Amino acid sequence: MMRRISTQMVALSLCAVTAAGCGTLVGGAGGAAAGAGAAAAMDKDVGKGALIGAGIGAAAGAIYDITKK
Repeated sequence: MMRRISTQMVALSLCAVTAAGCGTLVGGAGGAAAGAGAAAAMDKDVGKGALIGAGIGAAAGAIYDITKK
């Protein structure tokens, strides 16, 4: 179940990177780092934190790219 959800999130992120461009990629990377750091600070699962952070960062980067172009 978790692998299926992870695969779908990665596929969605790749589609977003293709559609929106560099801001999505940078936002996803920064979000993953921030999510992993926050999860580690709270003694939670770092992988889940990185995954959630990457999704949020990628969405923010895509929105930024779309509104600036």
